[in-house]
Amino acid sequence: MPLARLAVDQFRCLAQVELALDPHYNLFVGPNASGKTSLLEALFLLGRGRSFRTRGFSKLVRQGEAGFRVVGWVEQGGLTTVLGVGGTRQSADIRIGGQPAAGAAELATHFPPLIIDPEIHKLLEDGPHRRRRFLDWGVFHVEPSFMDTWQRYHRALRQRNAALKPGIVAPGARIWDPELIAAGERLSRIRQEYLGILTPVLKDLGRRLLGADVTVGHLTGWGADESLEVALEKSFERDRRYGATQVGPHRADVSVRVEGHLAKERVSRGQQKLLAAALTLAQLAVQESRHPGRSALLLDDPAAELDADSLGRLLDVVRSLPVQLFVTALRPDLPGLGAPGALFHVEQGGIRRAP
Repeated sequence: MPLARLAVDQFRCLAQVELALDPHYNLFVGPNASGKTSLLEALFLLGRGRSFRTRGFSKLVRQGEAGFRVVGWVEQGGLTTVLGVGGTRQSADIRIGGQPAAGAAELATHFPPLIIDPEIHKLLEDGPHRRRRFLDWGVFHVEPSFMDTWQRYHRALRQRNAALKPGIVAPGARIWDPELIAAGERLSRIRQEYLGILTPVLKDLGRRLLGADVTVGHLTGWGADESLEVALEKSFERDRRYGATQVGPHRADVSVRVEGHLAKERVSRGQQKLLAAALTLAQLAVQESRHPGRSALLLDDPAAELDADSLGRLLDVVRSLPVQLFVTALRPDLPGLGAPGALFHVEQGGIRRAP
């Protein structure tokens, strides 16, 4: 199972919380502003090394405290691995098995959570950065060489951009082009391959959730009819003017279409939520198929902005996925998911398990 136990200290409104978790379905109920979303935020942080609500760690520390700590015990194949994320208002500490982690991405190899929350429509409404992050999270769990390729590309990009700054001899930027091109075209190719894996799963979920044909396309970050080498050459004078590289995978995007039309131009807010949920659940299904028994879904107030029929379809899909669930709701009678393996009541930052 992904997560057997969780301990949270001085995180947001949560003072001290220790929970024994169900391997299948955990339901957290309580009034608004009681700490339910903060609990999901702690879980997300444990697997991603960052919050889904804010940048940095300063807002995560409980008022009046110096720092916070989130610890999880992951059981897999008869072994237990302890994950820990701690932070102050100025710094962070990530540990796996008691040892400093190489980076936040290492957490996700043990506990890779995805979330559907009331803000999920921003996956469609916001700019390309959010969709690139979504795309790269998926590629990370499918392609073992992704992190090395991504790091090579961004290292070359930083060096090239530094050489493009005013006062630097312009030809120096071109030194980094071969590495940028090699890593960039590789990065673009594995992103495209991942979308090919995701597409059939998404099509099925699009029909189940929206009754429509949903497709995704990869916008590479440069002209579709030319190589990255040619695009960089054409853009060089513009790069010099702006002091930064204007083409490449760092400007990539994912286009999402419903019945052939761009989604954000044709669907309502409620439909946007269902569509973004379909993207997330498709990614979760692919992730779980590659690494069975590890994935987790955080579902925050699923009834928000969804009518009863849409909610029923969403929960029907969620119930069919063999992943560990962490769900928040105002009341325990959430339809569609059946009886939880563990029911928790959340009140004023405290959490207790129902008998």
